[in-house]
Amino acid sequence: MAPKKAKRRAAAGDSGSSNVFSMFEQSQIQEYKEAFTIIDQNRDGIISKDDLRDVLASMGQLNVKNEELEAMIKEAPGPINFTVFLTMFGEKLKGADPEDVILSAFKVLDPEGTGTIKKQFLEELLTAQCDRFSKDEIKNMWAAFPPDVAGNVDYKNICYVITHGEEKEE
Repeated sequence: MAPKKAKRRAAAGDSGSSNVFSMFEQSQIQEYKEAFTIIDQNRDGIISKDDLRDVLASMGQLNVKNEELEAMIKEAPGPINFTVFLTMFGEKLKGADPEDVILSAFKVLDPEGTGTIKKQFLEELLTAQCDRFSKDEIKNMWAAFPPDVAGNVDYKNICYVITHGEEKEE
């Protein structure tokens, strides 16, 4: 009788967490797992305040306040195991449109179909329309997606990063 209960529990557990795993490609899940492993400094399977402090210190952030760490931990509904970690990323990315939708929006701004948009044109749009970008947001965008020497921005790469969270490997 115990094996049946174990099977039912395993099946129930799979269906509860399978939704979050189905949101990502296998390669993305592997990358999130690697990130989780790096953050989980004491390797206990749970990201704690001490883990965050240690990983931030390893990246040069030495004077992080306790309140900041607590705020990060409180973003989770409970202890941050890998499934919770993945769910949190899924929730953050849930608002993003599919890649083809974002790409289509950019293509409207690229009538020649070059795959690029002039930096100045894109910056004007982002600072003058709808949810306007701040100077810092523009600066961060150009740091993440620098234009080429002719001032062109590869919007296909931007779309890929928005929807996949990483740069395409060429």
